[in-house]
Amino acid sequence: MQETKKKSKLGSFLKLIIFIVLVISITNTAYIVRENEYAYVTRFSKFVKIQDTAGLHFKFPLFDKIEKIPQYRMMYDIPPSEVLTGDKKTLVVDNFTVWQIDDPYTFMRTVSRISEMENRIDAVVYNAVKNTLGTMDQTAIINSDNSSIDDVNDKITELVNAQLKNYGVSTVAVEIKRLDLPKDNESAVFSRMISERTQMAESFRAEGNLEASKVVNETDKEVGILLSKASAAAEELKGQGESEYMKIIAEAYSTEDRMDYYEFIRSLEALKITMKGEKTLILPADSFIVRVLNGY
Repeated sequence: MQETKKKSKLGSFLKLIIFIVLVISITNTAYIVRENEYAYVTRFSKFVKIQDTAGLHFKFPLFDKIEKIPQYRMMYDIPPSEVLTGDKKTLVVDNFTVWQIDDPYTFMRTVSRISEMENRIDAVVYNAVKNTLGTMDQTAIINSDNSSIDDVNDKITELVNAQLKNYGVSTVAVEIKRLDLPKDNESAVFSRMISERTQMAESFRAEGNLEASKVVNETDKEVGILLSKASAAAEELKGQGESEYMKIIAEAYSTEDRMDYYEFIRSLEALKITMKGEKTLILPADSFIVRVLNGY
């Protein structure tokens, strides 16, 4: 009875061992490739194949080694560096690059590590930026618009890709994030920029004052012309009024009766005005007013 129990326990233990061995064997013979990665398969350190089909795959246990390589695009933020422009002035350039592995076999044969590849990208991008900006003046670079910067980025990307193809990788884009001046000459450049802007402002102000004086002179000229025309019109109206007055006077004195009547009315009006208030008048005896008062 005891011997039967011992055999039963031994059988269970053996089954457990066999199960564990099977699990380990399956685990060591199967591997999974995801959608966004390559599998680089080697056997005894020799290349066997590149597995780029996603899913479950199998290998020889213990003999095959699997290394996963990213198939997606990666962004590398390159540390800022100083470069000399065409006019021998220094600029601090801050770049980033988006890159990908196109040929995993060449990548593994030449570099094999992402960190090492980023170091090489750093050096290649620096050389491309230095060669590109080294043909341009600092002022032209600083004053470049978005279109010009895009052209510079495209040229740098082209130069970088020409050197990286030997590693089985390529850059989708190399972009300049920021262009700065070195700290030691920032103040001098800013002072020069302020001086240039001040000169431009003074030039604009002088042009504005010149245009303002032209407008004032033209306005004064037009005002003078208008005043002259108005004075001429006033003199013309005054002459017409005097002419009408003379016509009236002439008509008033056209006959002796009218002349006597006109002189009589005018004398009465003069007498009315002179008799206001307490006054003493001394008039000649032959005055028309005296004659009117005396009833002559």
